[in-house]
Amino acid sequence: MKGQTLKDALKSIFVLSVILLCALAGYLIYSQIMGNPVNFEGGNHNGHPLPGNYLAIIYKGGFIVPLLIAVNLILLTFVIERIIMLSVAGGKGNLNAFVRTLQSHLNDNKIEEAAQLCDKQRGSIANVMKAGLHRYRLLQSDKTLMNDQKVLALQKDLEEATALELPVLSQNLIILSTIASVSVLIGLIGTVLGMIRAFGALATAGAPDSLALANGISEALVNTAFGITGSTLAIIAYNYFSARIDGVTYKMDEASFSVTQTFASTLK
Repeated sequence: MKGQTLKDALKSIFVLSVILLCALAGYLIYSQIMGNPVNFEGGNHNGHPLPGNYLAIIYKGGFIVPLLIAVNLILLTFVIERIIMLSVAGGKGNLNAFVRTLQSHLNDNKIEEAAQLCDKQRGSIANVMKAGLHRYRLLQSDKTLMNDQKVLALQKDLEEATALELPVLSQNLIILSTIASVSVLIGLIGTVLGMIRAFGALATAGAPDSLALANGISEALVNTAFGITGSTLAIIAYNYFSARIDGVTYKMDEASFSVTQTFASTLK
């Protein structure tokens, strides 16, 4: 229990650290790179961007831009984290080949070879199968339980092992789904603020302030683009990882079913 509590605490610290570091990086990119005076006419970041200088154009998006940069950096960080973790969860070899070989060993009642295969493969499916095979061996020599009770006991152990692995697979997906919603909303806030500034420039007496008008329109369009981009990428990433997790879960269930069926057949 203490070990699990420590793991949860470390995960929370990791997530918080990523968010804070990305927020700092977003601010530095916005102020030091995009807001560099060399990107603007007359060397003044309050002036017009140099023609074709997109860094300066994005800088004109206003104070919402560093927030959107931070959101996109957080998205990128957790996409990389999920790719690494799901690769580890998949194990060292091909999952389809692992499941087929495992089924072959079980059909031949080669339990030790199947356990060694799990040690070699590693990953979530191998962990579940190894736990099941350990229980498999104990139940084979158990004389106190009826055959039906043995099968149910093995199924329960496999289900519990699976339940322990599933949170590892889906960890941090909630962050991707949150970014998918929040990114576009933050972008819309910047869009509204930019339009307010643009209409404020048009409402001035006499000739409109062209610089204020241009800044307002830039703020609106840049924030819209950033927000939609972050949301789109987050949705794609979330659906991709969900599909991968479903595939791993399906193979896990398939392998568990094979173990249970093989065990039941040996009891007859």
